[in-house]
Amino acid sequence: MRLALQGATTMTTDLSGDITAAAAAGFDGIEIWAAKLDRYLASRTIHDLRRELEDAGIAVLGISSIEHFTFRSGAAWDAIGERCDHLASVAAAVGHPAIVAVPSPLPPGYDTDRVHRETVEALRGLSDIARRYDVPLALEPLGTRDCSVRTLPDALRIVREVGRPDVGLVLDAFHFYTGSSPLSSIAELHPDELTIFHLDDCEDLPREQLTDAHRLMPGRGILPLREIATELRRIGWDGIVSIELFRPEYWDQDPVEVARMAYASAQETVLPVLSP
Repeated sequence: MRLALQGATTMTTDLSGDITAAAAAGFDGIEIWAAKLDRYLASRTIHDLRRELEDAGIAVLGISSIEHFTFRSGAAWDAIGERCDHLASVAAAVGHPAIVAVPSPLPPGYDTDRVHRETVEALRGLSDIARRYDVPLALEPLGTRDCSVRTLPDALRIVREVGRPDVGLVLDAFHFYTGSSPLSSIAELHPDELTIFHLDDCEDLPREQLTDAHRLMPGRGILPLREIATELRRIGWDGIVSIELFRPEYWDQDPVEVARMAYASAQETVLPVLSP
């Protein structure tokens, strides 16, 4: 198992700052927030990035994300394909981490079968591009009410129909909860199907009121993190745990201190369960 600092946790810090903070806190790596990568490469190179990572002893364990890739055609689909090609080329240069793919909001009039069919088709299309670089993809269901793929079981059915070993899943604890995925659904996973576990917590509010801004450090909220970790251990999962917190309160703090709090929170909550 490897522990990553996700760039949304320190959103106002640049990519170099994320590398520094992750190294100072003891993380194995980072999950790059794609917008930070764009800003970095506007004035620097992949060679520069690789040197910074090597100097800090930090790996890239994921890139997040290709946003709203479903229900697109024509020029809109071409733009998504170009985005995937760019991110996959970067991923190939920094160790071939998985790229997270986030489905679009649910269009009016779409039923479950159409969502499933079109998401499978789009994910295969992205995979055709990423495979040219030997880079995997990971589908992330979002528990928000407007997302077209909200639950772990729905996402698992899509990934299994795609049927490619380099297309897996992201299980985000916050979205797992807000989408009302049953805890028992984790037992249906083969460990190789889960690419990244996004670790977070949240405030005690009704599910329909929760937003990303209500996320908290692991162990400070009401999510059943130890129960989720227990189920992951039961299936023999031993992958990437990435701490992803969108809370603006944390963005205003010293990124090194935020990273240290995040690392300590992981050590106090799920890591003893996943790696006893």
